[in-house]
Amino acid sequence: MRMRYARMSGLVVALAVTGVAAAPATAQRPAQVAGTSTVTATVANGLADELDTALTDPRLTGSDVGLIVRDPAGNVLYTRNGDKRFVPGSNNKLLVSAAAVDGLGLNYTFTTSVVRSGTVTNKVLNGDLFLKGTGDPSITAAGYDALATKVAAAGITKVTGGLVADDTWFDNSRLGTEWAWDDEPYSYAAEISALTIAADSDLNTGVVGVSMGPGAAVGKPAVVTLSPANDYAHVVDNAVTSAAGSARTISVTRAHGTNNLVVTGSVPLAGSTSSSLRTVDEPELLAASVFRAALARHGVAVAKPTRTGTATGATVVASSQSGPLSSVLPYFLKLSNNGHAEILLKALGRKVSGQGTSAAGIAAVGTFLTANGVDKSVLNTADASGLSRQDLVTPAQVTKLLTAVKSKSWFPTWYAALPIAGQPDRLVGGTLASRMAGTAAANNLHGKTGSLTGVSALSGYVSNKDGLQLTFSMFTNDYVAPSVKSLEDTVAVLIANSGGSATTAKADVAKLRKAQVVPDDPRTPVDESALECSWVGRC
Repeated sequence: MRMRYARMSGLVVALAVTGVAAAPATAQRPAQVAGTSTVTATVANGLADELDTALTDPRLTGSDVGLIVRDPAGNVLYTRNGDKRFVPGSNNKLLVSAAAVDGLGLNYTFTTSVVRSGTVTNKVLNGDLFLKGTGDPSITAAGYDALATKVAAAGITKVTGGLVADDTWFDNSRLGTEWAWDDEPYSYAAEISALTIAADSDLNTGVVGVSMGPGAAVGKPAVVTLSPANDYAHVVDNAVTSAAGSARTISVTRAHGTNNLVVTGSVPLAGSTSSSLRTVDEPELLAASVFRAALARHGVAVAKPTRTGTATGATVVASSQSGPLSSVLPYFLKLSNNGHAEILLKALGRKVSGQGTSAAGIAAVGTFLTANGVDKSVLNTADASGLSRQDLVTPAQVTKLLTAVKSKSWFPTWYAALPIAGQPDRLVGGTLASRMAGTAAANNLHGKTGSLTGVSALSGYVSNKDGLQLTFSMFTNDYVAPSVKSLEDTVAVLIANSGGSATTAKADVAKLRKAQVVPDDPRTPVDESALECSWVGRC
């Protein structure tokens, strides 16, 4: 696992900040907002005082901050810039995932099929074999091997035509609106396709795993392998093995417009093997490459080269069904998988309007939001994942959605799929696995993170000391500090402690501060596979 280093800023204790100018907007108190709160005014005002103090953190100087807290009925307990628009980052996934689950259903499945044209005579298919996808983000190399087994079992040993990769269930727009060119090689900006393959146990699609280790002797080329094994991506190995104990500088990128994975730098002799995910161009052909190799292993020879196209035959030779959408949700939401978001957006558009496009999906999201009391006229949705800076939301509308969906039959499954604070298992805690551990928010707060350079967000649900589940949404835009994540944690912990003693709240904030301090070495290792893209400075 490749490691990078990031400097962690010390947490300012929210109840002990002095001499710092308050954030520009004045927060509204419960007496100033509509509705009668189920939380007592005394508790709400105490929380407001603490949140006001927390938001004087110097890291927010010159930035835009929005925060809103609602009681279980949706009444506002606290708001600062609640109606202001912010770039949400991956908080955009809250809107899209809720709409997708509502529109597709928790039992929705994806089908990958093998279709033939022509006729079969004496085990010879006189025609083409088509591999057709509908967006399954969970099908792996093993899944394609199982499909190849079925083709062989159907009595086909030779195909006189070619293998045709059909991803026309979706359109051919591979990237989202205003995605940055320099994100192109990295897994969080993988191309979108209806025919793809999950490269690893996290179900990352549109990518290959690049494993890089030392050669047999100093000066020898580094050993580089791909997962899944394929002949579609091409390794350009310019990396060498260096002396034991030397610095590890090996890295890999993908050359623009190609599938050349260029490996450079050095790896120390007897050093460990690291792995990185890198995108491929036209990922449907990666899936076809893996499937074609599986056909060969099972005795099915294909005469002509692989190409892209639309299935013209009507005879299904074999098919594979994904698990239900409910089984994919944790990989999507907990790991903040951008590819899954974009696939679900196009799948939603396809189901609602017959068009597998982002535009059709965005229209369906808008219809869902309106039906659930969200004013879509003050929002802008440009993609599903939140990688686009054209996405705009407000804390008020996000918390309106969070309140509205609690009545949905699918809510318990969706709620469980959100990251859970302080839970170390990646498929439980997700992007919140290492945050707020040992505090009142741990194993309590279910929420969604969001991260782009200069953009940070945290929205979700947390129960307070009175047992009332509160909803909240916090956005920070245009900050220049290394991170404001610990400030978000402070805000969440203060909300979780509302209704309890001030002493307990102070103790929890002190735990956060202690957890963030690195006394001997200012560099704290960060596992980039567990983080959203901008946490390692790439978007």
